[in-house]
Amino acid sequence: MNNVDWVIIGSYLLAVVGLGVAAGFRRRQGGEGAHYFLAGNTLTWPIIGLAMFAANISTVHLVSLAETAYKFGLVFGNFEWMAGFTLILLSLFFAPLYLRSRVPTLPDFLERRFNRPCRDVLAVVSLFSAIVIHMGVALYTAAYVLRGIIGLPPEATILGINALYFFIIALGLLTGVYTMLGGLLAVVWTESLQTVLLLVGAVVITVVGYLKVGGWNALAATLASHPHPLAAVAASKITWGTANFLHLARDAADPSGMAWYSILLGYPVLGIWYWCCDQTIVQRVLAAKDEKHARLGPLFCAFIKILPVFIFVLPGVICVALVQQNAFSGAAPATAADTYTFMLIHLLPIGLKGLVAAAMLAAAMQTCSAALNSTATLVAYDLWKRWIPTTPDHQLVVIGKWTTVAGTLLAIVSSPIFGHYSTIFEAINKLISYVAPPITAVFLVGVFWKKATGKAAFITLVSGSLLGAVLFVLDWLNVYRGNFMLIAFLLMVACMVILVIGSQWAPQPLKPEALPLIWTDWREPLRGDPHGRGLGNYRVATVAILAIFVALYVVFR
Repeated sequence: MNNVDWVIIGSYLLAVVGLGVAAGFRRRQGGEGAHYFLAGNTLTWPIIGLAMFAANISTVHLVSLAETAYKFGLVFGNFEWMAGFTLILLSLFFAPLYLRSRVPTLPDFLERRFNRPCRDVLAVVSLFSAIVIHMGVALYTAAYVLRGIIGLPPEATILGINALYFFIIALGLLTGVYTMLGGLLAVVWTESLQTVLLLVGAVVITVVGYLKVGGWNALAATLASHPHPLAAVAASKITWGTANFLHLARDAADPSGMAWYSILLGYPVLGIWYWCCDQTIVQRVLAAKDEKHARLGPLFCAFIKILPVFIFVLPGVICVALVQQNAFSGAAPATAADTYTFMLIHLLPIGLKGLVAAAMLAAAMQTCSAALNSTATLVAYDLWKRWIPTTPDHQLVVIGKWTTVAGTLLAIVSSPIFGHYSTIFEAINKLISYVAPPITAVFLVGVFWKKATGKAAFITLVSGSLLGAVLFVLDWLNVYRGNFMLIAFLLMVACMVILVIGSQWAPQPLKPEALPLIWTDWREPLRGDPHGRGLGNYRVATVAILAIFVALYVVFR
């Protein structure tokens, strides 16, 4: 890295913190609680879509998707394109109910549909996911990458602290500062800026690598005619070239473990929780100006989700081919996890290295800021105001700020656990596969079946969470490690069975306030006011996006 690169990185960090602080001053001109936690319900669909995409994309994507692609090809791109289908579900079926109830949090929604105990369980699980799954992994990955860019060995220290932990602390504190001051408005402002920077950096490194490898035909031919640079991968049963490595659908014998049926069954469990029921992501929809923007925002995010396969996954495949072509004079990534950093250092000129490195930091910081704001909202509304309903808005904002501080510290402490797994991508998705099933089951059944009861939903949430925790411990201790996608599907089926049987065994009358939160006919949300013409009509936009994703799967199947 040249001094110019470090100036770019430093300037970026100052600009982001400054923008977040400016959003804090802007926010003070409006109301207190609504503006701090939900940006005054003023968000329009472009901001919602970009902010949802930004909250999802972190350094984990830049590093782990390139890492898995270096080892297994494009197959993990399924996690990006399958997200498009779950975002359509959010737009069509969940967003209208959330806007109809005008709740600040999803646990609040669950209380209105079921009861308070359900709200409490979801609040605790949501706090865990925000701090550990969203923030923890983002900080760990960003620190790992930053250490690699600088070229520090694992044992290196800075100011007497291990370099990895030093970067985790520094990035966590910087993000915590502007999130605490500005609230959700600071988050969406900085996310919009950081998303643009992230996409520019990712596109640059992809285009440079693609041109250097010689285009698609040269890429496929190189992969098909050379052994893989990693001996362990070369000895596996992967078929190179267009026959398998460049396609998304795999069979049960594929070393990636991502057979087509495990993705088809397991991803919806993870995706519906993540995109439709997780506070960190859905908070942007809750802050929408109206139903039109709440519907179109997720659809716009779905459209953007086309890009990651080409700009986050494909670079890992390109790196394999470049190493096979000896483009780096015999050099190669030390491990698959170093793929993206290796390409950054070896492909980009001075200045662009700093830009892409700043984009990687942007990806981590935007995920952390989103998780921090949702954590503050959950604690203020679902814990504090739950027990002290008379708390004024001003006091809730103070509580939210202190929660941001505490959440930052907890994320810093928890982030090193992701080093336990063989890949970062495996770590985050395994955690989600143990957390998501009971929540996905309760939300799906709850909004489509009016006979689902609060007692049964509470039992489902508690028993499903406990079962997931047991499986996580067994996995952590290496007692049992199955296909996490199939495990997630089986857990969800078990939770649905518990919910249905429990509701039938001990029926309860439906609360009047819960009636508007249920679709009595699945076609009902499709009959609503389209709110616009052309692509401004959510029905037209949905059909267009579905057609695009189907076409992509036909090409890359």
